[in-house]
Amino acid sequence: MNTRQFRKSIKEKWLNYYADNRQWIICLRIWVNCDGQRRPSSSFILATLSILEPQLNQLLPLIVDLSSNPDRIVAALGLNFNPDEHPSVISKIKQMEEDAENNSEIEESNGSVRMLPAATSEVQLPSPASTASLLSKIDEGCQGGRFRE
Repeated sequence: MNTRQFRKSIKEKWLNYYADNRQWIICLRIWVNCDGQRRPSSSFILATLSILEPQLNQLLPLIVDLSSNPDRIVAALGLNFNPDEHPSVISKIKQMEEDAENNSEIEESNGSVRMLPAATSEVQLPSPASTASLLSKIDEGCQGGRFRE
């Protein structure tokens, strides 16, 4: 296995994932400053990469034996940087914004907006009081893990 190719592959997958999911990732409180770089926490990055790159799952036990510091692992993989400042993320975000603008222009010029179909019947939700009493009845009926005769 070529380590340069592996690092490049991981970096590309991380940046693509980050750009695609940036809207909700930036809302999470997982941001850290590590060696002067603002980035998502190393645990988040490693967890994400373990899903995106199957080979990393095979290597992580060895890597963790060498260093159990997640910040060092992320740095060794070449991912200790702010993804918002990476050119590929910036260009992908701009492209997504342009696509969103084009879609809104198409909807406006077309005059039609796609909507979900209307509900056929109204759904009756139980009142909070009846829900609470039902939950307490269920809780009181619990016999625990051991059945006694």
